Amino acid sequence: MGVGYWDQKLHSPMYFFICIFSFLEICYTTVTMPRLLRDLVSDDKIISIQFCVVQFYFLFVFGSTENFLLSTMAYDRYVAICNPLRYNSIMTHRSCVLLILGSWTGGFLAPLMPVIFLSMSFFCGSSTIDHFYCDFSPLLHHFCIADGIYMIETVFFLLACIVIIGNFVFISTSYGLVILIISKIPSPGGRRKALSTCGSHLTVVCLFYGSIIFMYVRSDHSVPTHVDKVVSLFYSVITPTLNPLIYGLRNKEIKQALRRAVKIIFLRKPTFQV
Repeated sequence: MGVGYWDQKLHSPMYFFICIFSFLEICYTTVTMPRLLRDLVSDDKIISIQFCVVQFYFLFVFGSTENFLLSTMAYDRYVAICNPLRYNSIMTHRSCVLLILGSWTGGFLAPLMPVIFLSMSFFCGSSTIDHFYCDFSPLLHHFCIADGIYMIETVFFLLACIVIIGNFVFISTSYGLVILIISKIPSPGGRRKALSTCGSHLTVVCLFYGSIIFMYVRSDHSVPTHVDKVVSLFYSVITPTLNPLIYGLRNKEIKQALRRAVKIIFLRKPTFQV
């Protein structure tokens, strides 16, 4: 994020979105990692219902925002490759800010209904949550009323379909059109250059949606909890950790900006003031 701010060559909509995406990943891991690390070194694993619901809400706020932001980044690549002459007039600074605000607004609103229902529900049975954090499936197993389980499961499934599948279809359609345009580029070098601007984003999309579609786009949440825990660990810890490496190592301009930043830091001559 700091490199993008100081390097003028990275002042473009694509890197602006990557900067926001990096900040979002920090927020996303902050929801789960501190509590997870605390539980690993402490015998006190008690968590209040209120804190559990808050953790659930912000987990899905940042998860939903990531869905919308990935769609925004796919739209940016679609405009850059399919409408290159109009790119600067379409992806203005105002348009980028509005797209980001829309992504965050959608992220905060999407999980609001399930959270309101959870905050008004009664939990019974065992007081132990068999999970790393307060996810939907383990909380569902502690509902007291069977009708309430069916209702919240249906609402959550519909919201997951709208947010996850809706954005996934939009991203797939955008890249389908991008690939169609790239296939018409006559030179192999031109095709490679166009594909290189999409490679990092496509890798992140595959990693992210491969796990969350399995986790949340299903009407039956009776999958064994050990399977849920392994998959949720992948998308909540491993994928956010890999994303900076994916964007950093696969992007030529970011690597060049990092080299320039290192040279400025280490080759700067010391000055003395008398």
